[in-house]
Amino acid sequence: MAAPLLLLQDIAIRFGDTQLLDGAELSVGESERLCLVGRNGSGKSTLLKIAAGLVEADAGTRFAQPGATIRYLPQEPSLAGFATTRDYVEAGLGEGYDSNRTFYLLGKLGLSGAEDPAMLSGGEARRAALARALAPEPDILLLDEPTNHLDLPAIEWLEEELSGLPGALVLVSHDRRFLEDLSRVTVWLDRGQTRRLERGFRDFEAWRDDTLAQEERERHKFDRKIAMEEDWLRYGRSARRKRNVGRLTRLQELRQGRREQLRVAGNVKLAATDADEGGTRVIEARKIAKSYSDKKIVADFSVRILRGNRIGVVGANGAGKTTLLNLLTGKLKPDAGKVKIGANVRMAALDQNRTELHPDTPVASVLTGGIGDTVQVGDRPRHVVSYLKDFLFTPAQARSPVGVLSGGERARLLLAKVLAAPSNLLVLDEPTNDLDLETLDLLEEMLAEYSGTVLVVSHDRDFLDRVATSVLFAEGGGRFVEYAGGCSDMLAQRGTGVEARVAPPPNVPKASVSKERRKPAARPRKLTFTALHELKTLPAQMAALEKAIAALHAKLSDATLYERDPKEFAGASARLVEAQAALAAAEERWLELEMQREQLERS
Repeated sequence: MAAPLLLLQDIAIRFGDTQLLDGAELSVGESERLCLVGRNGSGKSTLLKIAAGLVEADAGTRFAQPGATIRYLPQEPSLAGFATTRDYVEAGLGEGYDSNRTFYLLGKLGLSGAEDPAMLSGGEARRAALARALAPEPDILLLDEPTNHLDLPAIEWLEEELSGLPGALVLVSHDRRFLEDLSRVTVWLDRGQTRRLERGFRDFEAWRDDTLAQEERERHKFDRKIAMEEDWLRYGRSARRKRNVGRLTRLQELRQGRREQLRVAGNVKLAATDADEGGTRVIEARKIAKSYSDKKIVADFSVRILRGNRIGVVGANGAGKTTLLNLLTGKLKPDAGKVKIGANVRMAALDQNRTELHPDTPVASVLTGGIGDTVQVGDRPRHVVSYLKDFLFTPAQARSPVGVLSGGERARLLLAKVLAAPSNLLVLDEPTNDLDLETLDLLEEMLAEYSGTVLVVSHDRDFLDRVATSVLFAEGGGRFVEYAGGCSDMLAQRGTGVEARVAPPPNVPKASVSKERRKPAARPRKLTFTALHELKTLPAQMAALEKAIAALHAKLSDATLYERDPKEFAGASARLVEAQAALAAAEERWLELEMQREQLERS
């Protein structure tokens, strides 16, 4: 077995009173594809920084193969000291580097290379940092939340780019679909230590749940053993006559072990505070339009949003998603058309720019406004520390400034603020950024149970598939089209993928590029011959598979089969699994083709 390119062993690091890492390990071999997963605040970013050589651990060893190139994408990059984004990307690359790759990467990420780093937004700075990490095609690429601030076209491009890179990859991301597509090994960082699964993220959650269930069973056995020792101490005969020092010492050791035993951190308690239902019609927009200078942001758009709808808004960065959200919620007045907001609508909004979080503001003051120590949650007051515990903040963190929180903790803090206000309309602009996967699960469950209406801008495909009842997609030129279902349904109905927004290179006149960009993409008028053939033949294939599955079920229901012929039993079981998988794939393909056919007939 080849030696790893990068090896971390027995890593420990403490911040203040918190032992963040305690015996963590990470091994990265040539061309390996790893994802690093764990709760917000568990130390994933810190472990990546140690791997990149940017932070020194309190204990443990780090080894990197001499000559191996390692590139790291931080969550909050600094571009200070560089005149342009091109200079930043190409810093330290040396002779022989092809600058065409710089323009290719920056273009795919919506930048030109001529931007002044001091004028970039946080999202633009992260895209420039991503280009810098990718530019040399390193031996090891360490990426911390690479999909944050990327639009859906750019995420699809990034997946394809990373799939083709020859080097090793270590990913930290909240995007399930991204992790499932790219990872082959999963490293779980939990309570300061790491556990490695030699399978991708697709198999992680079931494995994690089994592991935690086994731990709970062991804790239950441990508790029973303590109870038995305590019972002996109280009622045993020897206890009445004299103290059995050895037995008492054993009980004390058990109690101490129980106190020191690591426990799983609790779950965030997400619950929106419902206001009165209000009317059935929440928002109605009729032929609204909005332009800035000569650029159409929203053109001739109409929609009716009813109580209980969950509307996802999807499109390239700069396509006008946030502008559309502001028009629909009355924050912005349209140039033409009308927006009517229903009676008794009470809105709570989450801003993607996190503008409400000043770094020097104490965490508790974000919720209380700096007045007192209570927060109004719906119709009842709660102590701010108690409410923060629902979102996994400690009493010490309540007094800490916002600036010391991780990105995920800041996201949870804003959710705490938004969900405290009574509402029947939730407006969420990029709510999934920086949230860990467990909190994302709970957010999805909360939105499913929320009795009001949800408007959400997101590029997280899995999140939209689980939450949205329909998707508004920015087709370009200010045109938004509504598609039923989630993100996958939208892509199936469009019949085409999504194209990344490419910035013009510095030497191309903007007028010619914008003119070319306004050309509508060619849309197929009907299904291809191959697709039509599939659509006709798939029902017969599905019927045959259903018949085969029924026969296999009947065969395996014979209770004596395993005893008579274990080999045949195993073979039949394997054939059943294969047939069920083939049926599921055929049904999904038929549905996809049928939706495409209906969409094309309507267009």
